Amino acid sequence: MKLRQLAHCRTGDKGNTSNVSVFVYQQKDYPFIEQYLTADRIRAHLSGRICGAVRRYCLPGLGAINFVLDDALTGGVTRSLAIDPHGKCISGLILDLELPVP
Repeated sequence: MKLRQLAHCRTGDKGNTSNVSVFVYQQKDYPFIEQYLTADRIRAHLSGRICGAVRRYCLPGLGAINFVLDDALTGGVTRSLAIDPHGKCISGLILDLELPVP
């Protein structure tokens, strides 16, 4: 099962830092997502794309997990030559994460 079956994402950026929030569609799925989506798992899944730290903030009341990805945008919007300097594709990559069936 892919993460996109249980959740959706929103992304933002500030300089060379990307901010990705994962929101479950149904609150009942939050404990499973919270247990599975660790900072280490996201870092491994995005290896080669993220050069800095990955920090995780859990927001159970919102059914969300926020990840702050440092050094993730090849210099930031005004310095990057990347096709996606804002990092919007990162949310798609995270939603493509394969999950074990709960």
